[in-house]
Amino acid sequence: MRVLVGIKRVIDYAAKIRVKPDGSGVDKANVKMSMNPFCEIAVEEAVRLKEQGVAKEIIAVSMGPQASQDTIRTALAMGADRGIHVLSDAELQPMAVAKLFKALVTKEDPKIVLLGKQAIDDDCNQTGQMLAAILSWPQGTFASQVSFPAEEHVQVTREVDGGLETVSLKLPAVITTDLRLNEPRYATLPNIMKAKKKKIEKVTPEELGVDCTDQIEILEVREPETRKGGEVLESVDQLVDKLKNEAGVI
Repeated sequence: MRVLVGIKRVIDYAAKIRVKPDGSGVDKANVKMSMNPFCEIAVEEAVRLKEQGVAKEIIAVSMGPQASQDTIRTALAMGADRGIHVLSDAELQPMAVAKLFKALVTKEDPKIVLLGKQAIDDDCNQTGQMLAAILSWPQGTFASQVSFPAEEHVQVTREVDGGLETVSLKLPAVITTDLRLNEPRYATLPNIMKAKKKKIEKVTPEELGVDCTDQIEILEVREPETRKGGEVLESVDQLVDKLKNEAGVI
């Protein structure tokens, strides 16, 4: 079984975010970048499937500028077999990414596409669902457990508002990963060195025949308002008075 894993290069979760002075977006200059945490979980799950003998080949796919190759190398060091870099300097929106994945699915013929449920930069949580829709494949989103009880079927336990939901999907399928699915491994130094020799294929959206025109226009990006300091009150009467006369909520 071949598994296609999507990975995205994003601003590191621990980095301080700065908004551009003109409010057009986030300033990425001189900011640490890393693999999206949910994508790391997807890569780890694919590697575990290979270790279990379920998957035979893992292909790591990233879409973005030249620097996205570093993210692919990280996935290769974790255990992916080869990489595909869709080279684009544009900020790709979820529909464009889904269309690019569809083109790669047609080319590579995987049984499973594993994606993080969302990226921590835009928090769209759309690509996996869009990809499943345009492929007409079943989808298991927000996966906290993945198993293969029968041939050509995958069982996915999903995290939903009411608790856990388990669905059975006929392969091929799209699966998006949630935080509690696994704990990603650290790439060892020998594997990092081996990753430098693994193949990364470069393609462009034009070569894949995909139109990446934006469907959404971002009007403004701004930082959240500074939070005001709290106040300790001495009685319930004071609390009611402030809620009524200052906050105006009662």
